[in-house]
Amino acid sequence: MAQTLSEPSPPASPRRGRRPVRFVLLLLLIALAVLVWYRWPAGGVRGGGQPPQPVGVTAVVTGSMPIVMKGLGTVTSLASITVRTQINGQLLSLGFKEGQMVRKGDVLAQIDPRPYQAALAQAEGQLARDQALQAQARSDLLRYQTLARQDSISRQQVDDQAFLVSQYAGAVAVDQGQIAADKLNIAYCRITAPVDGRVGLRQVDPGNYVQTSDTNGIVSLTQLTPISVIFSLPEDDLPQIMKRLGSGATLPVSAYDRADVTKLAEGTLHAVDNLISTTTGTVNLRADFPNADGALFPNQFVNAHLLVDTLKNALLVPNAAVQIGVPGSYVYVVNADSTVSVAKVTTGPTDGIDTVITKGLTAGQRVVTDGADRLSEGAKVVVVAGPGAVAGKPAVAPAKPAAATAPPSGPASPVHAKGNRQGG
Repeated sequence: MAQTLSEPSPPASPRRGRRPVRFVLLLLLIALAVLVWYRWPAGGVRGGGQPPQPVGVTAVVTGSMPIVMKGLGTVTSLASITVRTQINGQLLSLGFKEGQMVRKGDVLAQIDPRPYQAALAQAEGQLARDQALQAQARSDLLRYQTLARQDSISRQQVDDQAFLVSQYAGAVAVDQGQIAADKLNIAYCRITAPVDGRVGLRQVDPGNYVQTSDTNGIVSLTQLTPISVIFSLPEDDLPQIMKRLGSGATLPVSAYDRADVTKLAEGTLHAVDNLISTTTGTVNLRADFPNADGALFPNQFVNAHLLVDTLKNALLVPNAAVQIGVPGSYVYVVNADSTVSVAKVTTGPTDGIDTVITKGLTAGQRVVTDGADRLSEGAKVVVVAGPGAVAGKPAVAPAKPAAATAPPSGPASPVHAKGNRQGG
């Protein structure tokens, strides 16, 4: 039986077995290079440690913090008057220039008084006639009374004469009232300013016949000194305000422009409205301003800053130092070994620059104000900027003065004590 012989297979090439090994080695080298890249940063820190983070710090200081409540307001005149005629007649002249400042008692308009002067003369003549008749009736009454005592005339005739005297007395009183009315009408012909203020544009020209039924009047007059601002605050602020007013305190109010940057005038709180708006949940307040320089103008839109109180010897930190996170409000405190610790704090009012810390810090501690976003508990830091630096760096800034009792002007003015709390 024939045997079938198979051909032997060729031997495997030694290069095929080496390719996977080389590929694995290449991957290991790449992984090692990446590991060295991340574990050996450009700064030259060896052993896998993180370099100290550069931060800016400042010291916790004590000072005064004004509690200021802000509200939108409108400048409102204490007297806005439409000057109208109280009698009918021809307008002879105007005693003002449009936009002029006038004083109380200055003549604003003159109406033709001649018709009323004629009526006055007629009433005075009627009075003289009735007074003469009254005198004659009294003389007759005296004679009748003498004759009655002599039983020369009847008692009825005496009584009739007494009634006639009374009638003439009434006629004299009517005449006197008519004279007073005519004199008043003549006085109304000369229209004067009831208050100090600024007149507007005239509504009628001389020569026209003016009447009491004219709706536009002759001119408008607005009082400018003093002037008031009506502004609104949330109802939650009302208890603190009423408590201060109840203690007899005078609360200062500053008026700022529409952009809330430039201070226009300073005044005092005058009154609080007697009800809270159920629609907006706010209450209206009125503040009075001397306005000697005319900085406030009626219907002008302003921002009112009400200084309710001032916290003395409060712990202050810059707003940038306070962070908001899962634990609430916290700051990073720089320790003596150049590490940082997280300190949970309770915040109070803020003025837009500094924040009051009511709990969690003590005066003199250093807190991070710049670079806090790169920190964590126990992180190493190096102080490179800001007051409160370590040796060789800028020194701790002096404590904030405690004498400030009023809000500063300009953009750094205090803001609403509640609307700007940073947690806690």
